[in-house]
Amino acid sequence: MLDALRLVPAGALLTLSCAACSTSSSAAPPPRDAGAADARTGTAAVGGDSGGAAGSGGWYRPAVGSSWHIQYAGELDTTVDAVNYDIDLFDTPQATIDALHAQGRKVICYFDTAYEEWRPDAKKLAPYRGNPLDDWPGQAWVDIREPAVFEVMLERLELAKQKQCDAVDPDDVDARENNPGFPLTAEDQQGFIKRIADAAHARGMGVGLKNDLKDIGVLLEHVDFQVNEQCFEYDECGKLTPFIRAGKPVFNVEYSDDNLADLGASVCPKALAFKFSTVIKRLDLSAAQFVCR
Repeated sequence: MLDALRLVPAGALLTLSCAACSTSSSAAPPPRDAGAADARTGTAAVGGDSGGAAGSGGWYRPAVGSSWHIQYAGELDTTVDAVNYDIDLFDTPQATIDALHAQGRKVICYFDTAYEEWRPDAKKLAPYRGNPLDDWPGQAWVDIREPAVFEVMLERLELAKQKQCDAVDPDDVDARENNPGFPLTAEDQQGFIKRIADAAHARGMGVGLKNDLKDIGVLLEHVDFQVNEQCFEYDECGKLTPFIRAGKPVFNVEYSDDNLADLGASVCPKALAFKFSTVIKRLDLSAAQFVCR
């Protein structure tokens, strides 16, 4: 989990490739994935899972290699040439989601499964707080075994459905690896994630597994993609290959305080070999980025 600092303004957007550097156009282009994937749906054109519309008995399943843009801080840049936009569920206005859909984008709505004091439903989670999240003021783990905690997650999924999100990105699902303050078992954590996935699918939305590499073997069949932070930094990318083999994308983000292109030059060849969809970002997840292509 690396949530955004919402007081930091977005930087200048850099949509650069490993082979060449260029800045993005001011006009929103069509998504660039046509050929490898259907540019309208972001799903595999041949041989992959097809995305289903909400209410049709299916849900959105992005394709391996499908492009993505993740941004939680600053004014959202809607000109990025990407099929999938991973954006904040609460902070993103409905008009923005509608505009992205009108451009042919798919919207992945991020929400945290931990306590965040600034969220409108924070009081409902406050009684179930555990240890604070390291380095993230105002945030704390919650006891995922409590039925009331899951009820809050269901309400958030209902909000995502109402806002017509195509998929959801639940964060901080890997509590037991992070000293949450509760004696959580693997079964507690896996069961919580499965229930979120089932509830998302029942509402016509895809769902990602955020990090939680230890549970991939159990959870792979229940989720539709991986959202990973810094597998190259921590030498963990090999653990994500089951997603690729299953025809499910790995949306990977690596962070840098320095020149984004410099890290991209090192990371991108490896990311492309893994068939990951990798972007290099600032830790605040503002607009600035370097894209592996």
